[in-house]
Amino acid sequence: MLHATPELRPVTILGELQRRHPSFTSSVRRTLERRVRAWQALHGPEQEVIFRQEHPPGQQGLSDFTDVAELSVSIAGQALEHRLYHFRLAFSRWRHVEVVLGGESFVALAEGLQNVLWALGGAPLEHRSDSLSAAFRNLERDPLEDQTQRYEALCAHYGMTPTRNNAGIAHENGTIEASHAHLKDALAQALLLRGSREFVDLAAYRRFVAEVVARSNAVCRNALDIERPKLASLPPSRTTDHEDAVVIVTRNSGFLLRHVFYTVPSRLIGHRLRVRLYDDRLECLLGSTPVLTLPRGRVSYRGGVKSAATVHVVDYRHIIHSLKRKPGALLNLVYRDQLFPRQAFRRAWDALLTAGPPRLACRTMVGLLALAHDRSCEADLAAALDAALLARELPDLAALRERFGPAAAVPPAVSVVLPPIVTYDALLSVGLSAGLVEAAA
Repeated sequence: MLHATPELRPVTILGELQRRHPSFTSSVRRTLERRVRAWQALHGPEQEVIFRQEHPPGQQGLSDFTDVAELSVSIAGQALEHRLYHFRLAFSRWRHVEVVLGGESFVALAEGLQNVLWALGGAPLEHRSDSLSAAFRNLERDPLEDQTQRYEALCAHYGMTPTRNNAGIAHENGTIEASHAHLKDALAQALLLRGSREFVDLAAYRRFVAEVVARSNAVCRNALDIERPKLASLPPSRTTDHEDAVVIVTRNSGFLLRHVFYTVPSRLIGHRLRVRLYDDRLECLLGSTPVLTLPRGRVSYRGGVKSAATVHVVDYRHIIHSLKRKPGALLNLVYRDQLFPRQAFRRAWDALLTAGPPRLACRTMVGLLALAHDRSCEADLAAALDAALLARELPDLAALRERFGPAAAVPPAVSVVLPPIVTYDALLSVGLSAGLVEAAA
């Protein structure tokens, strides 16, 4: 059987022997495994050989993405779906890691790689990645060729030779593939020491990752000092690390881009915006003037199929001035659930809608949002709403306005004393006498 099919496993052979000869028991499995292993060493097929390489300083840098779902990180109570962009210098083993929200893409690769090069102050002669099949997956031929050309142009901008390992052969990128496990283990241990996998915001989590990576880089400081002078000089500026789009702001005070609806300030209604799409944000420009930055939304995929529902990225500050004039619009607003900035506001809305007529619930809820906007007290107001709901009380808009409203200004007491009229006569006479003396002189 082994002569005919060398790939057969010992347990498969044992099962076939037991089928043909019932006298064979499972107690001989270990003996059979040793004898099969010995036969393979003497008579088996040749195996693939991995050739260890020497990496001169400044010669090669490697990039890859790795999934870290096992870390179970959450941001403000919400599970964070993300990957890590991982770069490593082959000689010094110095690494750079960035949190990537949108999966593997050319934008994430371009932004992460350029951040690395400018942090290092130089570029290696060669940049090695996998076959980019994940970053360019599901692309048709023309977009695929465009992405490939953009990647080659990115490397050419920094004077790097782009190289790739063969698809499906991870050990050809082994310098970085093997270090993924060490990186994730270091992050997991740091999370255990921290005592919590919950972070206040994304910036806090990114600082945490940067601190863990900085500690691991400390051991290769001397090797980096040797390699850094060998890196090629950087060009005068960065190159494109985003995708461009043009949108028109509609009467809904927003725009639709890649099945995601974004709200913007209503003063931009009717204007054409240039949008730069990064991995985690959108930068919107009116002409050449930056006007605002929005968090990037993404359509969800289930079983590889894109969801048909539109995703909404909403900021209540953009529309609250109009909503105050038409509070009833809140009831059936298509992005109502995304309008609430915190869970406390959502729970308050549910309580108001359950306890009273919808019209009153809308007026109260819009009043609460307006109060959070006008007095810049979103977090404190959310805490007050949670306390009221915990006490099984409905939010009292009047009381909250008084609590978070401006302090009453007390005008100072001003006492004005009018001088007697004769005082002016004395001043006039003194001034007249001085003028006559000066004229005589």
